Amino acid sequence: MSGVFVTGTDTDAGKTEICLGLMAALQQQGLSVLGMKPVASGGSLCPDHLIDNRPGQPALCCEDALRLQSQGSRQVRYETVNPYAFDPPIAPHLAAAEVGVQIELEVLRTAYAELTGQADFVVVEGVGGWRVPLAPRLAVSDLPMALDLPVLLVVGLRLGCINHALLTAEAIRARGACLIGWVANLVDPNMLAPDRNIATLSAEIDAPMLGSVPWLDRMEPNIIGAHLRVDSLVQQKPREA
Repeated sequence: MSGVFVTGTDTDAGKTEICLGLMAALQQQGLSVLGMKPVASGGSLCPDHLIDNRPGQPALCCEDALRLQSQGSRQVRYETVNPYAFDPPIAPHLAAAEVGVQIELEVLRTAYAELTGQADFVVVEGVGGWRVPLAPRLAVSDLPMALDLPVLLVVGLRLGCINHALLTAEAIRARGACLIGWVANLVDPNMLAPDRNIATLSAEIDAPMLGSVPWLDRMEPNIIGAHLRVDSLVQQKPREA
């Protein structure tokens, strides 16, 4: 079983779209694939048939997590795909505090293990950027190490992306995580010189570019997946214990 943790340069870098594209591309190679969104804020009430009520929390669903669940090769419980969902669209540690919930790493490990037992590959999407806090002494940057996953960085191509991307790549390596690659994702169709920005990033980031996704009229997983190279994800070697 293999997997990858997808983080972004910031909020709205396009992590969910790239995750869905990765899932579609891997499925095209004959793999069974599931998605996971460990923590999400900005949720809404779920229909009763979609979710069992979490203790102490209303039954909330996140649109991004629902899309990852729907793209999966098999049906799995929503609570496994998205163990922590919160209502207000604010930083997750603040949203959790508002309802008296603390995000616990062991809950996320358990959910991830359940998914790995049901698929060849699991795509795990972070929340916000690399250093977003989740709880006291717990941040997004802790999750790949806890789940033993390499990191794929989504660079949202817009003004300022070079600085954000290089700082994030440095932080990933400083944390001791494996940066397996990065994806350029054009989120501003009016961005000037996107190709030259990509060339600069390719020269500065010490990891392969695994795809460049242009501005698309239809952001469908199969269309996005056609712009991604997933061979290195499939061929990754398990870490030694």
